[in-house]
Amino acid sequence: MWSRSRYTRQAGSLSTRLGIVLRWPIGLVLITWRYMWRVTPVYRRDEEGGPGDLPPPIPDGVDRDDIQGLADGVGPLLHRRYAVRVIDSRIGPEQAVAQLAADPNSAAPENAAVFVKSREEGDSMAVGDEYVVRMPGPWDGPVRVVHRTPTSFRFATLAGHLEAGQIEFRAFCEGGESAPEFVFEIESWARPGDRVSHLLYNKLLLAKEIQLNLWTETCLGAARNTGGRLRGGVRVHTRRVADIDDATE
Repeated sequence: MWSRSRYTRQAGSLSTRLGIVLRWPIGLVLITWRYMWRVTPVYRRDEEGGPGDLPPPIPDGVDRDDIQGLADGVGPLLHRRYAVRVIDSRIGPEQAVAQLAADPNSAAPENAAVFVKSREEGDSMAVGDEYVVRMPGPWDGPVRVVHRTPTSFRFATLAGHLEAGQIEFRAFCEGGESAPEFVFEIESWARPGDRVSHLLYNKLLLAKEIQLNLWTETCLGAARNTGGRLRGGVRVHTRRVADIDDATE
């Protein structure tokens, strides 16, 4: 009997998987092209982190089988927050998150990442659901939903993922009723999943930059889906925790 996470990593028909693999070179070129010619400014801030940069705990009652946590990873922890602000959004946070949960591909950059759900049982998202994020390059990203609210959802990485950690997608409004601003954020807490990933992330910097551009483009896609106007660019705040053991003491 296959475990659920193993089934997830086999999700999608052979023809679908082959089509995704054949798009890897296209995806790599598109990500590089967007990076070189993006007109929307990206404001990056990097600094050293500490114990406050650890991910939230996995909620009680969530299936922990095959979850790849920080202790399973290698190298430093990157705590990243990607954020965009939108004026005159035509939808609210709940509607925006519901749309993204129903179809994560609605915001992710085309040909650069494809979310494949393990079970085709409608377009809802619930705790325990599993997906594979197929990205440019010879790797997949199996994840499980570990937290879900009307305005957010959070994934934990599963065995075989390039990373070990969690990532959350959320939306909210700021500024009061007179001049509300729609805010969409992606926040991740992760370190490389193994030594090969550590090489790709922290030595060659390949996977690290692909991931940064993937989630930057997803933020821009979520902003476009609101029908409003982007205010400013994308803000990416990275806090690097070199010694995980010290942070967890």
